[in-house]
Amino acid sequence: MFTGIIQSVGEIRRVEPRGGDVRLTIGTGKLPMARAALGDSIAVNGVCLTAVALAADAFTADLSRETLLHTTLGDLTVGSPVNLEQALTLSTPLGGHLVSGHVDGVGQVLDRQEDARSWRLSIAAPPELARYIAQKGSICVDGVSLTVNAVDGACFDLNIVPHTLEQTIIARYAGGTRVNLEVDLIARYLERLLLGEKAATPSARGITRDFLAEHGFAR
Repeated sequence: MFTGIIQSVGEIRRVEPRGGDVRLTIGTGKLPMARAALGDSIAVNGVCLTAVALAADAFTADLSRETLLHTTLGDLTVGSPVNLEQALTLSTPLGGHLVSGHVDGVGQVLDRQEDARSWRLSIAAPPELARYIAQKGSICVDGVSLTVNAVDGACFDLNIVPHTLEQTIIARYAGGTRVNLEVDLIARYLERLLLGEKAATPSARGITRDFLAEHGFAR
């Protein structure tokens, strides 16, 4: 588990294709690697990866075909900057929100506008994620815990304060940038819980308006 509070901006040092998947070596910048051990989880742009080799200022991780298919990590090249966060411990302050490092989909930056010293970002999420995104709810974008300011269909707006711009890769975003999205854990589990016994039915497709009306939540 993670908090969505980025600890360092690292850099891709090596990309090694290996029989259909990829091995990455990532420079860790100011990430505190002294407590790192083989097998530890480290989030890279919001994707939980397992460290298979360690150095004083770098680690190596394997990307499965599943990860390459469902995240933006396959777009990375040598020199690409990445957001990094080590897994939380029981003594870690939970400054953001609970993040699993399991990406739900890839979104796209639509627009960015300056708003005093902050930025306003508009991002389009995959349509199937729209139901999990709520105004003033939490969302994780490339590993960064953020608050949703507004929602319009599958598009949502964020306000990015100067500190976040300085400490993450968000300052490099432009129209068309692809980003990893992880919706709030509570929203995912709440949907599953509301299905009740229907959750065990293979054809269960989630919460629909008809389902809500049937159970008295909508008219």
